[in-house]
Amino acid sequence: MTDTKVAPRPSPKVSDEVRKTTCYMCACRCGINVHLENGKVKYIEGNRDHPVNQGVLCAKGSAGIMQHYAPSRLRKPLKRTGPRGSGEFQEISWDEAYEIAAGWLAPLRETAPEKLAFFTGRDQSQSFTSFWAQAFGTPNYAAHGGFCSVNMAAAGIYTMGGAFWEFGQPDWDRTKLFMIFGVAEDHDSNPIKIGIGKMKGNGGRVIGVNPIRSGYNAVADDWIGITPGTDALFILAMIHELLKAGKVDLNYLSRYTNAGFLVNDNPDDADYGLFLRDKDGTPQVIDRATGKPAKYDKKGVKPDLAAHLRKGGVTYKPAFQLLAEKYLDDAYAPEKIADQCGLSAQKIKATAAELARVAFEEEITLDVEWTDWKGEKHKTMTGRPVSFHAMRGISAHSNGFQTCRALHILQILLGSVEVPGGFRFKPPYPKPPEAHPKPHAGVQPGKPLDGPHLGYPLGPEHLLINEDGSAKRIDKAYTWENPFSAHGLMHMVISNAYAGDPYKIDTLFMYMANMAWNSTMNTSEVIKMLTDKDENGDYVIPHFIYSDAYSSETVAYADLVLPDTTYLERHDCISLLDRPICEAEAAADSIRWPVVEPDRDVKGFQSALCDLGAKLGLPGFVNDDGSQKYADYADYIQNHERRPGVGPLAGFRGPNGDKNGRGEPNPNQIQAYIDNGGFWINHIPENAQFYKPWNQHYQDWAVEIGLFDAAAPYVFNLYLEPMRKLQRAAEGHGDIQPPDHLRDRVKATMTPLPEWYEPFEEAAVNKDEYPIHALTQRPMHMYHSWGSQNAWLRQITGVNKLYIPGKIWDEKGFTEEENWAYVTSTHGKIKCQVARMDALNENTVWTWNAIGKKRGAWALSEDAQEATKGFLLNHLINELLPPKGDGRRWANSDPVTGQAAWFDLRVKIEKAPPGEHVSEPALPASKSPVGQGPKDIAYGEEFK
Repeated sequence: MTDTKVAPRPSPKVSDEVRKTTCYMCACRCGINVHLENGKVKYIEGNRDHPVNQGVLCAKGSAGIMQHYAPSRLRKPLKRTGPRGSGEFQEISWDEAYEIAAGWLAPLRETAPEKLAFFTGRDQSQSFTSFWAQAFGTPNYAAHGGFCSVNMAAAGIYTMGGAFWEFGQPDWDRTKLFMIFGVAEDHDSNPIKIGIGKMKGNGGRVIGVNPIRSGYNAVADDWIGITPGTDALFILAMIHELLKAGKVDLNYLSRYTNAGFLVNDNPDDADYGLFLRDKDGTPQVIDRATGKPAKYDKKGVKPDLAAHLRKGGVTYKPAFQLLAEKYLDDAYAPEKIADQCGLSAQKIKATAAELARVAFEEEITLDVEWTDWKGEKHKTMTGRPVSFHAMRGISAHSNGFQTCRALHILQILLGSVEVPGGFRFKPPYPKPPEAHPKPHAGVQPGKPLDGPHLGYPLGPEHLLINEDGSAKRIDKAYTWENPFSAHGLMHMVISNAYAGDPYKIDTLFMYMANMAWNSTMNTSEVIKMLTDKDENGDYVIPHFIYSDAYSSETVAYADLVLPDTTYLERHDCISLLDRPICEAEAAADSIRWPVVEPDRDVKGFQSALCDLGAKLGLPGFVNDDGSQKYADYADYIQNHERRPGVGPLAGFRGPNGDKNGRGEPNPNQIQAYIDNGGFWINHIPENAQFYKPWNQHYQDWAVEIGLFDAAAPYVFNLYLEPMRKLQRAAEGHGDIQPPDHLRDRVKATMTPLPEWYEPFEEAAVNKDEYPIHALTQRPMHMYHSWGSQNAWLRQITGVNKLYIPGKIWDEKGFTEEENWAYVTSTHGKIKCQVARMDALNENTVWTWNAIGKKRGAWALSEDAQEATKGFLLNHLINELLPPKGDGRRWANSDPVTGQAAWFDLRVKIEKAPPGEHVSEPALPASKSPVGQGPKDIAYGEEFK
């Protein structure tokens, strides 16, 4: 053999500088390395040192370069010159924009602050935007959670102090069975992909519950194609099986939950359904050792879950007994509910048996000593290697809160929360409802609101209603219509403001919420509401200020547009005060910073709020002499303190940057983050990493770094007494009661133990006429409506089709050539293209959300395929239910939280006759304030 020399082939030069920041192509908050060449973004890759993604980056993240250079980027503030919706604007200066905004807002603050409705979309600065709104004095503030996943979040907080996604994660290293409900691919994608790969590599299994088999469900070992809206029935039937087999963790339940709390079980007593409390208000249990009532949190007390107590003629039972009696009833037997769920009874039983087998036969023990909240020392940590994850698919129904509660209770009964192998919270969670603020709406002209806008009510006394029963907030949050609306109801703001119910507003102020298109439940009607005029020729909603980075559909309907930056041009803090990025083993936060400077006259929205807050003289935004307190958002991030020593960022605090969690402001804090790769992380000591709510080591660590001011152990809520208090009011008790027309609904839906009921829209429509469930999902490669104007991501999904199961495909006679359909609901009608999909519940159709575009938006050509063949199901949905003959239009929302019931939609499908293949409705085009982008987007002259 002859030796031959091969000339070296070094990798081509990619960049001349790398800057590390945080991605914002979805809500994962992955760490990224942004490669620059001559000051221009050249390439984006994952940061291997980052705790969230460990270097993994998805298609969205890589395509961030095309987001940054998108032709649709806004360039300057805009003042509307034509009618709303025309897209006709004049570019103006920031000074003029602030003058216009202040001209509308200053008089409101001095006379009627509630006439400002300030609502923000998927931003990650909600502690800051709520701070601004509170300083202004309006009660009308919230972010997008009300139309996203508040059911999941609120049910989790009320049940166990946290939920999935930002609140926690499976113990990926040890879990052996991972069960997901209603999970699409847009949220938390990289961590879940990494985790599934890790657990499958360790021999673990995945069970996916979803009507649609895509994404994570496609890699599940077992796919359960459930009927939409019946997940709670399935979960409660599994609980029935676990109770019947005795496969629940009684030791865990007695130690760490309110299973032993004594509940008044006398239906004739005024306190029926409430806990027995001592004179200090502490719930009572029966002590196993003495057989007598005792404080549940007294050292040495171990609750008896089976004993009863008779006192004062009233019988008291442990909460667990009530739970067992309820779910052991034959009504929850798999045979009774299987058909409704679209499953077999055997599948339900087998799934419950598999959960029990893994939880109890593959128990994990760690040789780690720890001390619990009552001072008892333990030599080991015991775990159940079963974990769960769920998202919008089970949350976005009008029975979603109770469904999510049921799932959380299932985890708890198995003893698989905060244990090795199970679901674990991310600091600063868990935090029970009592640790959160209560909602406030005390309006005083010229003064700040009397407290935080959002919170967790514990009874009727915390609702935001006037003496006449009317709502204090424009979205009717925290009323008898939806008492636990912890994230507000952003989807109801425009329609309520338009109707003047509960009152008229003057100015609608929104940020990054495409409420004239895919973020609204009722696209066509909302467009009419934004453009409708009163008898005087004035717009019904007089003023609309909107901030976005791009020329989205909603921009065209605004009167004043404040142009935001792209995420590579801005400061952000992904704060422990907002939505933590961290792992279960650590507290962590991160920043974004301008890795490139804007080449347009734009500002980060939060910096614009600092300017506007100062111009309006808002407390917290001006110094004692009236001068501007924070030059911009970066200044706020470094110098604001929410309470002494605790600010937006937890890392590198103190004058020298050597303090963690607690410490004085550090003038060089942002630079310290930049030097550390854009993030800070503080690992939890080994003996504090599990059992967080009851682990004294964790409680002490949390106080040390400023998560808590004092140790705050608590127990999980199997039985939710605050719901019983509201239900009790509906039965006629107390000074604060619901209106008569809501009494029956409150009694039926505010049950302290989860109850399944049929989704409201399904109950209201004729199922024979509308026999099909219709759903939307976000694709893994797109998150916001941003994604479908991205030059790279458009090539993956430029057109969405309505996916229909083989049964419907054949019944309707569709073929590959004849594949256009009319889809009709009680609210509207669309025309779209269909495609066959067999990995789908046989009575369900679905599509990707946010692919369809309005002509004239996003700098796309008017004949772009997103506008001509893309479509939205939103035209078929309404924020109100169909009339039911009582003279009222009831909200199409969960009655507990007010979450938008996107997934209760029922439709019928008809084959469209041959003709022009254009999707409908085809709304008139708006003019583009940024012009039209080039045919091809390339890294070349146009970016220099």
